[in-house]
Amino acid sequence: MKLRFNWIAAPALAAAFIAAPLAAHAKDFRSADVHPNDYPTVKAVTQLGKSLAEQTKGRLGIKVFANSSMGSEKDTLEQVKIGALDMARINIAALHAVSPAMAVPSLPFLFRSTEHMRAALDGPVGDEILAALEKEGFIGLAFYDSGARSFYTTKKPIRTLADMKGLKIRVQQSEMWVAMMQALGANATPMPFAEVYTALKTGLVDGAENNWPSYESSRHYEAAKYYSLTDHSLAPEVLVFSKKVWDGLSKEDQQLIRKAAKESVPVMRKLWDEREAKSRQVVTAAGVQIVSDVDKQAFSNAMKPVYDKFITDPMQKDLVAKIQKIK
Repeated sequence: MKLRFNWIAAPALAAAFIAAPLAAHAKDFRSADVHPNDYPTVKAVTQLGKSLAEQTKGRLGIKVFANSSMGSEKDTLEQVKIGALDMARINIAALHAVSPAMAVPSLPFLFRSTEHMRAALDGPVGDEILAALEKEGFIGLAFYDSGARSFYTTKKPIRTLADMKGLKIRVQQSEMWVAMMQALGANATPMPFAEVYTALKTGLVDGAENNWPSYESSRHYEAAKYYSLTDHSLAPEVLVFSKKVWDGLSKEDQQLIRKAAKESVPVMRKLWDEREAKSRQVVTAAGVQIVSDVDKQAFSNAMKPVYDKFITDPMQKDLVAKIQKIK
């Protein structure tokens, strides 16, 4: 509805109208996430928005659309590329087809520990991987944690490669994950995450793999009581910004957003570590058997065919070598 102002009879309103263009420049960037409002990534981006608002006196901010309200990660990624969304938090698996560099942090057993992963992605190597997104229409702002993924099974624990033989394991709908199961001697069963609980309960699959919060919040522990600490993947999440929108911002605002995004990483990690510890406590109390004596080296050694198949570009090989050298 349009408002009509009487410039003579309502000088106060006239003054407010004159001031309005100043407020009209305020920009709330629209950011999407498939996770619920209390999830660490959603909270971190919300905090990022508050930081921007404080630093710009309300001129810039972020409105987070959580709970898949803007669609799947594939949907939101497409919207970010065309500028319909300003930014999004995306699991790196969804970016494999976007840039070859994005496949590198997803490699099984690439990172020796959470500390190694953070050291690699917080430094020049991480910046190099993020920068590879720019020519594809995205600005890579930061990496967020997604935890260590391990196997959980219904009938027996996994300690050795021999324990994997013939098991039907649910994996993400990704060629890399299918190849990984094949290399371990298991039968990969790709399916959407929402179908896994029933598949575990009915015996359609013998197990699956994920991080502590997903294992707990999905209640998969009710059907799969063995959680074997393979820590086979520490693939991160990525905070991406639309290059189409980015190119219309001032250099000062671009720098401000990059800085605020980097500063949101420790916020997210603190929330993640707390969530992870809480989830582990929940499943332990429920009687889950946590298996720590896993022959990780044998699992890692079995990954050569996966690396040979998916790391073929000299740039990818260089990134892998750089990450492996980081202490």
